[in-house]
Amino acid sequence: MNLQNHTKEFFRIYKSSRYKIDECNSGSGFVPVDSRMSVIYKEAAGLVGLDGPTEELSNWLTDSKKTVKVVSIVGFGGLGKTTLAKQLYDKVGGKFDVKAFVPISQRPNVSGILNSMQSKLGIKDSSQHKDDHDIIDGLREHLKHKRYFIVIDDLWDHLTWETVRCAFPENSNGSRIIVTTRLEDVAFAACCNNQQCIYKMKYLNDEDSKRLFFGRISGSNYPSNVEEASAGILKKCGGLPLAVITVASLLACRPEILRKDWESIRNYLDMQFGTNLTLDGVKLILNLSYIHLPLRLRACCLYLGMYPEDEEIMRDDLARQWIAEGFVSIIPGLDLEDVAKSYFNELINVSMIQPERIEYGEVLSCRVHDMMLDLIQSKCVEDNFVSVAYKYEDMARLHDCQYKVRRLLNLCTSEGTDGTISGTIIAPSMSQVRSFSQHGNAKHSPSLSLFKHLRVLVLYMEGMTVDLTAINQLFQLRYLKVSAANGSIQLPTKIKGPVHLETLELVEGDFKSTLPSDIVDLPCLSHLIVDRFHRTPDLPNGISQMKSLRTLHGFEIGRNSVEDIVGLGDLTNLRDLKLYFWRKTPETMDALSSLIGKLRNVKHLSLIGLSLGEDNMLLSISEPPLHIEVLELPYFCSLDFPNGLVISIASAACNWKLGSRRFMSSGRCPT
Repeated sequence: MNLQNHTKEFFRIYKSSRYKIDECNSGSGFVPVDSRMSVIYKEAAGLVGLDGPTEELSNWLTDSKKTVKVVSIVGFGGLGKTTLAKQLYDKVGGKFDVKAFVPISQRPNVSGILNSMQSKLGIKDSSQHKDDHDIIDGLREHLKHKRYFIVIDDLWDHLTWETVRCAFPENSNGSRIIVTTRLEDVAFAACCNNQQCIYKMKYLNDEDSKRLFFGRISGSNYPSNVEEASAGILKKCGGLPLAVITVASLLACRPEILRKDWESIRNYLDMQFGTNLTLDGVKLILNLSYIHLPLRLRACCLYLGMYPEDEEIMRDDLARQWIAEGFVSIIPGLDLEDVAKSYFNELINVSMIQPERIEYGEVLSCRVHDMMLDLIQSKCVEDNFVSVAYKYEDMARLHDCQYKVRRLLNLCTSEGTDGTISGTIIAPSMSQVRSFSQHGNAKHSPSLSLFKHLRVLVLYMEGMTVDLTAINQLFQLRYLKVSAANGSIQLPTKIKGPVHLETLELVEGDFKSTLPSDIVDLPCLSHLIVDRFHRTPDLPNGISQMKSLRTLHGFEIGRNSVEDIVGLGDLTNLRDLKLYFWRKTPETMDALSSLIGKLRNVKHLSLIGLSLGEDNMLLSISEPPLHIEVLELPYFCSLDFPNGLVISIASAACNWKLGSRRFMSSGRCPT
């Protein structure tokens, strides 16, 4: 059979009714994260092929040498360099005074790298418009007397390293640096050509590949006579963990396929590339996951192209953006957010995304492997799904292009910004943008008021005033998230325009003005989140009118009227409530107690500011929230867990956190 016939046969089988591509997890119910993914992600120590390197490199990092040592980890993409570095970071990081894990993208922004390092090392710096030399001086001053441990992950070039390394002072405290890279010359340069400090990642041997492959599939009803086909598939995967996991996940999510289907995958891989695994070969393997995604997940997967490389992507953000774009279908018995979370879980199950943050048994965030992101971005270009501007010339090209830009990720930062988000006049090619995401300050972003069809707006700025007064002209806007670290946010005094707004999330910075007085009149607002601001805002007056609210975060209730506090109990759609309670009076304490008794549908409750003594008011609650799953009282500092609280509140919760201690519903600390 020739190449063309093999390819046709492969696609015929996978598109046939017997394959049931749209019936597998077809959306008839909520799809959880496959428990078998724990083989790859949950227990790092259980990842095949990494135990030996972890122990060896731990010894390199904890030897008696007092001078600064740089250790390079080098190898092909997908071999597990980042996974190994994370294991080492967790294993030995506690032996150092300070530590930071700093990812680098293929298009590195040195200023962004230095700022990220500064933030992760806990350096508070309110000054604005500092140049790279100032930041480097600050880092050196902070680190010079400390034993530090820094991971520079996925370094691509010498020039970036030559700048970043200036931030690391020589000292005699036994400081250590890990650099991961695909390029041997970069690895040698980072280690000053000391070959003894370079670890070359090894491919999995046949036995480890097989263990990883079938460990991911175990539990599936796969045919017993697939040894020959699986051996052929694993041979093409070439001992690359990313390739092994990708094909295994594809098969694990289709447990009803037959032996012929395994053989079709093997034949397809045989015909597409030769004996040695190449970069193009890896892309073909990753493409298998994409081309066999159910149609309902295709757009959701491509939307990952709206995020920068190495970004931690929060599940709830992504789910709400999918909903705002109209990607999520209605399933009887589930609300749209549950359906979107189910889509998220399905993308994890087929290894399109990798779990990152897990709390209370839920995956709350993910990352996209850079090789998978390369694939997604290439698909976005083919389908004109997402356009990315890395520099001013890219933005100019998009203004002049013949086709319409549908979604725009602007990474085009510029020094000396004038502190506004206005820019050039919008071109016809930009008039249909539905999603716009800006990461970093830039002069070259079009004025927001010109995006008449915008549904999703995400802005990450720093050290500037973000002027949002134009959002009243964005009548289609459904999702708005703004971060203004070391800066401020200017809102309109009234917010009548975006009547379809579902999510308003304001993170970091300060307010140039109060929240719009009529925010309670927005009919569709489901998520109102204000977090990490210098001045915690009060609840909007009349908040009991906001019947659509599902999430309410970040408001101080101590200055509000008793009516507004108790009125939160009238919001029957409320599922997630996080309140601050710094100013306390007997009246507001009674109001809070009354409120908690009315929160019948809340699943996640966080009360920040209550302390021991004051928590006694919780003991009087006779009817705790029926559906509560997570209860957090971060400032509860009692050493003895009060039985009354167990009976009145915690007995209804699956998980709770009191101070620094986490408990399960039995009242004991989880192991």
